[in-house]
Amino acid sequence: MSPTVNIIGAGPGGLATAMLLAQSGVRVRVLERLAVPGGRTSTIATPEGFKFDLGPTFFLYPRVLEEIFQTCGRELRQEVEMVRLDPQYRLIFGAGGELSCTPDIARMEAEVSRFSSADRGAFTRFMESTRAKFERFAPFLEQPFQSWLDLASPELIKLVPMLKPWRSLDAELGTFFSDERIRLAFTFQSKYLGMSPFKCPSLFSILSFLEYEHGVFHPIGGCGAVSEAMARIATEMGVEIRYEEPVESLAFAGRRITAVKTSRGEYAADATVVNADFARTMTRLVPDAIRRRWNDKKIASRRFSCSTFMLYLGIEGRYDDVAHHNIYLSENYRDNLADIEHRHALSRDPSMYVQNAGVTDSTLAPPGMSTLYLLIPTTHRHPNVDWRREAAGFREVALDQLERVGIGGVRERIRYEKMITPDDWQDDYEIYRGATFNLSHDLGQMLHMRPHNRFEDVEGMYLVGGGTHPGSGLPVIYSSARITSDLLLGDLGLDGSAVRPRRGRHAAKAGHQKTAAV
Repeated sequence: MSPTVNIIGAGPGGLATAMLLAQSGVRVRVLERLAVPGGRTSTIATPEGFKFDLGPTFFLYPRVLEEIFQTCGRELRQEVEMVRLDPQYRLIFGAGGELSCTPDIARMEAEVSRFSSADRGAFTRFMESTRAKFERFAPFLEQPFQSWLDLASPELIKLVPMLKPWRSLDAELGTFFSDERIRLAFTFQSKYLGMSPFKCPSLFSILSFLEYEHGVFHPIGGCGAVSEAMARIATEMGVEIRYEEPVESLAFAGRRITAVKTSRGEYAADATVVNADFARTMTRLVPDAIRRRWNDKKIASRRFSCSTFMLYLGIEGRYDDVAHHNIYLSENYRDNLADIEHRHALSRDPSMYVQNAGVTDSTLAPPGMSTLYLLIPTTHRHPNVDWRREAAGFREVALDQLERVGIGGVRERIRYEKMITPDDWQDDYEIYRGATFNLSHDLGQMLHMRPHNRFEDVEGMYLVGGGTHPGSGLPVIYSSARITSDLLLGDLGLDGSAVRPRRGRHAAKAGHQKTAAV
């Protein structure tokens, strides 16, 4: 009889794992708290006909998911229509000036030179240098790091001078660009990890490189449409997905997990994969006495990412002269980051991201209308901010900030509105401290220092998603699914070779192979 695996959560990592395990002959059951697939990568659909991505709106580096689909006998581009954006986003600097960021190398060089003549040619140098870094380091993000011994690879040690782990992302970009605003254009991506570019390790210069090298895509229907396609395919492959059935408790035999329990029943399995928020799941469902390394005290002492304040607006009318992705960077960006990370306060001039997807995708709103998605990075839940008192006023700040990206007169045109605060992320979406990007990605919380894909504290439990290795962001979450599936299949005595990255460890040994997947 085929082994059975329970997966807690139908987020992108859980869905990818379900597909890979089903392809390998495992019976898979997914238990999802929400009524729709995707977790934070799901769709908010309103009675008025508006659709919004709940969380991620940037779809980067599709290669990883393309390979997962191919492993399962499917083609991603046939299942979900993808549009590559050009410009991929527009940056508005509070300190003055705008950049229209394009993946066209010559045009982007011209944009950088127009902005800062001293940085002429720097974009090409950055791309060439970071391409070499990515090609050599990416294979290590495709393999598990279960202990410090995994760091002892001679190939990885050779990369230390290139990776410069002691250097911050901003300092790394300072070796290419002299204008601070240009550096921000290539470091704000650290916010994808919920981190400051002044603390984020220099390794993550690969984030902006990936955008320009491989593109920023918009899936028609939003990123939630990708999750819906994955859930449909998983179901067709025999995966059982049980919606609106949150896991209420777990059953253990000693330190081994044996079953998950919901209000509808108890489900035994040979292994369990946790795709739900790591810290929230551990502190709520796994007894503290079982967790030797990741007990409640240890989790509370860890460093967590920022949170986000969200507005989802259905608007009467359109903004066809505004870019698809718009990022406003506060005039005093460092002070804004200090409010988020140190003072745990709300800024008067916060940085903000605005998606105006209607310029690309007409399926997201009724004719003549549009959707606006507003995201402001904020402190995670902290006693300094009482969102019951602050939410209404901060909404006004957010709507005022729209003027900075060229969107005016919004208030009288709102036909639908939904707000999410850090309190809501924790209480309604089960995210520890409302930290939407999980554990932060500083050097003490990367590779083997993150919770392991084969979870070290509970036998038979595996992790997938942003809370484990390699980390947050859709491409690496999909990569975590391959790592976890391979480990789990091996532990069940099954062949995991089909689910492994096409380069993986062999690419690391080869050293200079072209473009490996993250």
